[in-house]
Amino acid sequence: MDRFRWRGARWVMVVALVATAPGMAGCGSSKSATVSPAAVATTAAADVHAVAAGDGVGTSTSPDGSSESTGRTRDYFIAADEVQWDYAPSGRNLITGGPFTPDEDVFVEPAPDRIGRVYKKSVYHEYTDDSFTKLKERPADEAYLGDLGPTLHAEVGDSIVVLFKNNTGRPVSMHPHGVFYDKDSEGAPYEDGTSGADRADDAVPPGGTHRYVWNVPERAGPGPMDPSSVMWMYHSHADEVGDVYAGLVGTIIVTKRGMARTDGTPIDVDRELIVNFEVDDENKSVWAEENAAGLEHEAGHSPFDDDEFIESNLMHSMNGFVYGNLPGLTMQVGQHVRWYLMSMGTEVDLHTPHWHGNTVVANGMRADVVGLLPAQMIVADMVPDDPGTWLFHCHVNDHLVAGMAATYTVSAA
Repeated sequence: MDRFRWRGARWVMVVALVATAPGMAGCGSSKSATVSPAAVATTAAADVHAVAAGDGVGTSTSPDGSSESTGRTRDYFIAADEVQWDYAPSGRNLITGGPFTPDEDVFVEPAPDRIGRVYKKSVYHEYTDDSFTKLKERPADEAYLGDLGPTLHAEVGDSIVVLFKNNTGRPVSMHPHGVFYDKDSEGAPYEDGTSGADRADDAVPPGGTHRYVWNVPERAGPGPMDPSSVMWMYHSHADEVGDVYAGLVGTIIVTKRGMARTDGTPIDVDRELIVNFEVDDENKSVWAEENAAGLEHEAGHSPFDDDEFIESNLMHSMNGFVYGNLPGLTMQVGQHVRWYLMSMGTEVDLHTPHWHGNTVVANGMRADVVGLLPAQMIVADMVPDDPGTWLFHCHVNDHLVAGMAATYTVSAA
């Protein structure tokens, strides 16, 4: 209870910091990876036939009326699935190498009146084709992505076409940042004067599908001060707060024209790593009531009336993992490693990622700490020269002690 009251005092402090921050801009495996059986449902024929079988070439009309190539069409088959997600699958604090302490058990230990470390969540998964019957296997070196959705790569001039299927029991969507889209591919419900087909993207019903088309013009790619690639996020906007806390978040990486491999990754980068720093507020997830069902609580009251219960559901995570359970942040000495960092959440989600052992260049400046506000995205380049296993954590004190920490490993070349 003392922790909760202290957090409230800190909240006031963070609000004051955000209110005065200059230049602040607004918004623009384990048992936990079980996929809902609904993933085998048949897709809508109209959407299926609208997606090409493989990469194609888009065209546009130039000022003189001729047709010119605008790059590849990159097709993805993505579904929102229900999973049981374990924030600490090892059952231990891998930063200390020991069992959880009583203070740490506040967040991870199940009890008659506590959920513990396993929650029902919704996550984006990539499938191999339009039948949505076979998950596309995530490579071992991408295990660190955790509950983040698939990474969508594109080069400036490309088009991204997503055939999306909702395998969850609630309406959800896919809303992208940064790229170019028409109203029927925005994925956000609000009164915008549209109707009919232009609203079909807003909230895809359970079992439904929708075809999202996102173009990648120059203004979606790296700017004058950016490196060869930048990151944008996508997330569900049907119930933005509840869906994001449920886990429906992923990323898009856009590479400068002429700087991409065939798969869209930048040719001057050896290793890409994506990390989302977020205090996952499971109290506000769309699955909150279901996760709390059956717990003991005072007669006539909800578990959510208990401040200590509320506190226990604030999971201070990196890609959905706490207390060092984030796996696979690996690299070699001398590699060009590009870190794509982001944050989601609310006022408490002011994060300061810090690397021990090595430094990065972010926004043209050398650093070993960078700052993130909610929905902010930062690219940081590292050429590690110091081998070993190093701490990587949020430097906000309360976040660190609540589990927002991991390690990364640099091996000799």
